[in-house]
Order: sequence, then C-alpha cells, then structure tokens
Amino acid sequence: MHIRDLPYPDPGRPDVRSGPRFLLWLGRNQLGGQVKAALWGLLHMAALVCFPVAIGFGVQAVVDRSGTRLALAGGLMAGLTALTALGDTMLHRAAVTNWITAAARVQQLLARKAVELGSALTRRVAAGEVVAVSTGDVEKIGWFVEALSRFTAAAITTVGVCVALVAYQPALGLVVALGVPALALAVFPLLPRATRRADEQREKAGRATELASDTVAGLRVLRGIGGEELFLSRYRRASQDVRTAAVRSARMWALIAAVQVALPGLLLIGVVWYGATLAREGRSTVGELVTVYSAVTFLLFPLRSFEEIAMAYSFSRPSARRAARVLALRRSSSGGEAPGADAAAGGPDGEGLGGDLYDPASGVLAPAGRLTAVVCGDPDLAGRLADRLGGHAPDDGSAVEAEPGRAPSALLGGVPLDEVPLDAARRAVLVQDKDPVLLSGTLAELLDVPRSGAVTVAEALEAAQCGDVLDALARTSADGSGAADPLGARITERGRSLSGGQRQRLALARSLVTDPEVLVLDEPTSAVDSHTEARIAQGLRRLRAGRTTVVFTSSPLLLDRADRVVFVADGKAAAAGGHRDLLATEPGYRAVVTREPDTDPDTDTVTDTDAGTDTDVNTDTDPDRAPGAGTGRGSGGPVTTGPVTTGPGTGAGTGTAAGTGTVGRIDTIEESA
Repeated sequence: MHIRDLPYPDPGRPDVRSGPRFLLWLGRNQLGGQVKAALWGLLHMAALVCFPVAIGFGVQAVVDRSGTRLALAGGLMAGLTALTALGDTMLHRAAVTNWITAAARVQQLLARKAVELGSALTRRVAAGEVVAVSTGDVEKIGWFVEALSRFTAAAITTVGVCVALVAYQPALGLVVALGVPALALAVFPLLPRATRRADEQREKAGRATELASDTVAGLRVLRGIGGEELFLSRYRRASQDVRTAAVRSARMWALIAAVQVALPGLLLIGVVWYGATLAREGRSTVGELVTVYSAVTFLLFPLRSFEEIAMAYSFSRPSARRAARVLALRRSSSGGEAPGADAAAGGPDGEGLGGDLYDPASGVLAPAGRLTAVVCGDPDLAGRLADRLGGHAPDDGSAVEAEPGRAPSALLGGVPLDEVPLDAARRAVLVQDKDPVLLSGTLAELLDVPRSGAVTVAEALEAAQCGDVLDALARTSADGSGAADPLGARITERGRSLSGGQRQRLALARSLVTDPEVLVLDEPTSAVDSHTEARIAQGLRRLRAGRTTVVFTSSPLLLDRADRVVFVADGKAAAAGGHRDLLATEPGYRAVVTREPDTDPDTDTVTDTDAGTDTDVNTDTDPDRAPGAGTGRGSGGPVTTGPVTTGPGTGAGTGTAAGTGTVGRIDTIEESA
C-alpha cells in the first residue's frame, strides 16, 4: 500500500476484542509494508554492524604495516557508508509509509463508525473521547506500527551480532551475548509504572479536551450569562492537571532512558577491561579487541530501538483499547429476522423499502404518506425516539422480551431497520436532529446532497423560508460571489455567522431537497419566530405531500397542520388523534403544548359547547399572575387554541380584568358587542 493509493477501498473488519488484538490485526493487514521496512532496516543495520569488522581489519593492517590491507579496509568502509545511507533512507521512507497508512486505516474505520451510528455515537461515547481517539490515539497507534519494523530489524541484527562475536572471539563474545539480553530486559520492571502514568496523562488530557469542546460549543451562552471566567478557571485547572501528569510520566520515561544509557556503558567498560586483560595475556589480538569493542558500541544503537518499542507499545496499547471500544459499537439488532423482510424491503439490499413507520418500544406509529407530529414532554426522550425511528437504537435502558436491556428496532413496512443494509436504511429514512451541523463551504455545496430529483433547491429553500438567509449571505459575502448568485455565498464553519433560526432553516432546506421516503425532524423550528414558523408549516405540508414525515415538536402551529398527532408520556404513546381533539381530551397533552401544569388548581379552565355558544371562564387567584375575572359569550365563531386563527363573533360580553399576560401560544377571540 502506497500513500498515493489512500484512502483504502475497504479498510477491513477490525478485531476489536482487545487493544493488543487490534494492534495485531493492524500488523497483519500491513504485513507487506512491515516486511519491506524490516528488510531495509536489516540492510541499514547490517552495514553498520560491518563497520567494526572494517575498523578492526584496518587497525590490524596498521599494526602489521600492510598498505594493501589498509586500502582494502578503506574501500570496505566507503562501500558500507553508501549502503548505510541507502538503507537508512529507504527504512525511513517505508516506516513512515507504514505509520501514515495505519493511521489512515484507523481514521477510515472511525469515520465509518461515526456514519454508521450517527448521533447515537456521542450518546454512547463522550464527544471529547471521540475527538481524542481520532487524533492523539491514532497518532500513537501509528507510532507503534512505524516502530515495529525498526525493532524487528534491530532484534534480528542484535542476535546475529551476538552469535558472530561468540564465533569470532568466544571469551569476549560470551560476555556480550549474556550482557545484551540482560540490558534489554532491565527496563521491563519499570514499564508497568510508566504505562500507568501514561494512562493517567491520557485520561486527564481527554477530560481537558472534552471540557474545551463543551466550552467552545457553548461560548455564546457563556457570554450571555457572564460565565467565561468560571469555565476559564475550570479549564486552567484541568490543563494544570494534564501538565502535572505529563511531568510525572516524563520522569519515568527519563529514568528508563537513563537506565538504557547507564547499563550499556557499564557493559562496555566491562568488555574493554576484560578484553585488555585477554590481550595482555596474549589470548586476543589488538584487532580482535577493537572489533569487539566497536561491535559493543554498535549494539547501543539497536538497544535504543528496544526502548522505543517499549515506549510505543506502552502508549499505543491504551490508545488501541480505546479505539477498539469505539469501533466495537454496533447498530443494535432486534435479534430476529422479520417474516417476509426481504419481500417487504424489495430485496436483500433494501431497495423499495417503504410503508408505515412504527417504533415497538414506544408504540409511536407514523402512517405512510402522512404528516405525523409527536409531542414529548422530555426533549431527551424525543431525541432518542427520533434516533430509533431512523434505525439508530441507542442503549437507553429500554427493554423487550426478546433482548433485555436493548431498545427494539423501528419497523418500516414491517421490516426492522436494523436488519436492512445501512445504505438502504439511510436512503429510506433521514433524521435531522435538533442541532444540525452546517459544514463550511458555499451554499451550493451545502445543498449538493444525494437526492431523488423530485424537489429542486429553489423549492426546498422556499418551503424552509430561507429568503432572508439568502439576502444575509449575499450581503456578508467577502468575495462578492454571493451578490450575483446567493448559492455561491460562503458559509463559515458550523454556520457560526448565522443566527440559530437561520441555521435551522438551511438545515431544513438541506433535508427537504433530499426528498427521502421518510423524513424525521426533531424540533426543526425551535429557534424560529411564530410568523415564519407558520409559513414553514405550510411549506412543509405542501412539499412533503404523499411522503411520510415525522416532526417532533410542541408548537401548536405545526401540530395544527399535522394529519396525526401522537402524545408520548413516560416513553409510551399515550394518545393519538387530531391536535384540537387532544387539547380537549388529554390534560397531559394540553399541559405540554400550552406550557401549563395540568394539576394546578389555579389553572385556567376552558369549556366548549357545540351549540354555537362558547363560554370562557377565567378564575385566577395566583398572586404571580394578573388578577381578574371575566366572562364572555359569543356565537358564530369557534374558540380555538393553538393555530394563529381568530374567530369573529357577535353577541354580548361583559368582563373586567387588570393586567395582561399570555401563556404558551393561546390565540385571542375577537368579539364585538
């Protein structure tokens, strides 16, 4: 695999049972690159290890006063220098290629996992943890993969040098052969403590990263409440904790490095002393002593590779464990194949998937081709339910008999979405969460998404009421590209230059232009004013006619235009019907929509009659509300709650009231005396 061939067509299926198994899987998938790097490393180190032979040969030639052998030794050293340079260059090239390709493989796996899980990923793993895994951990894993080939070459060369020294000078070679393994194993007792300190540093760095990401995401809110200094002090403390942990970890690794320098030095001193004794006794020549001494000096180089691989493994093992934990997350499965699933789905690839959308865990049903609104008192529950309807069933503690502890999959046309190929499920159901992300680029690039072609960009922008957004982008376009064509205007990172309502409308337009079979929207107009919201509701109903649409909202403007409204209480569908019917019959629903507690004895009561006469009685004794009592009677117009419609009436009315106030989105009743 070459860098120019990245990304991988298929990064493979990783072994995520543990961190070491994941590293082993990476090594197996890069076996060719590892072998190539190890061979270049052997050439490099073999050339280096031959230098002591050439040096010893030259020294002995000087002692023997042989010019021919001295010239031969010089030529040999020149050739070894060239081989050393070639081997080092190609080793570095191959090792860095292994690093980059391994990191790219892990990055691709993480990206595919994020696409597979969607917003459910950050509900299972903290956002800061995901960022840390995809940046720092990937780098450490790549470091281990890169160092592995150098370590392999160093280990083979070290063994070869020890064997050669024993054969060349048995007395000195035996000392070296026994001393080198002892040096390599001397740092092992220190590694567990160094690893623990490295893990502590990584955990504290992850917490600091998570705190920083949360602070940046909520910067506007923090400025609004004056909380910048508070969070700055928290991040300062977290940063100091990371610094302290890093210093403690560095001290341990410095001790390991010191051991790797001191012990080989002691071995070298011992070899020189023993070799000098042998030479004085006539049991060894000067050339042999110089050769053994040079060989021991050379062995200090591969021993550095032993230290590096120990550090790389100590850092990469917890990183691999965290990456494996993220990659081990799976789309939850309902555990059984629905009867006739392939037939209902149009084939094993899920083509032609359609029909009613049903969530067995909550009982929410969205009939095909209709606009269904879902009202939840708990926003978090609404987000989880939206994920389940999109085929991303998070482990939220919901239980079913077949698989305790796991929420069941939503059914589309009777087919569990978890059992449909991911691409087919995504084509059939699109989920827009309550905080959609706008990527930087032009507006045309933002709306350049897979689509059916039935909905044009202009129609989607009109339905989402993005006219003023286009004007704002055209005015603020730095290069003037937005003045001639608003679609050429650039959007800054995450749409930070736009207001919350503008970002919501652009995200809604992006969802509408895809024209999926099923569209699930989670609070798509929560940051939009009521007049714009009313127009969006009309545009959404018009543009999605004949398509299945599910909107999680508590806005009466959207609810009144829905074909069907489902009220969810305590995680279960408690009632279903029209908006006005539920207002009249469901106190819990009325409490959520009007933002009034349904058990408060001081709550206004509304009674409607069908005889053409509507009576509105207001008795309010709460000291925090406007006191007053009033009665009114009119005929000829309906009393409505929710939509922005008023009913004129004629008749007689009397009443007195002091103070004004509005609750929720309750409309007014025009009466003429």
